Amino acid sequence: MLISRKSPLTGHNNSWDLPVTKEQMDLLQSRSRPMIQDIFPNLTAEQREFILTGYTPDDWKQMFPPEDG
Repeated sequence: MLISRKSPLTGHNNSWDLPVTKEQMDLLQSRSRPMIQDIFPNLTAEQREFILTGYTPDDWKQMFPPEDG
C-alpha cells in the first residue's frame, strides 16, 4: 500500500510503498489502538516511524549526522 506523509523537517510530501493492509491502517487510527509494533510487526522501525511521523530515513540522517571519530 502506498503511504504518503509530509516530512515535518523538510515539508516535502513523501510516499513509501509498504507491505501493510487497509485493516492495519484502520487499526492504527482506532481510539484504543495497540502499539505500532504490534500492528505492523513485519515493518522496520524506520518504516513504522514514517507511518507515525512522516520522518524519512534521510530526515533522520540530516537531523543526526554521524559523528566523526
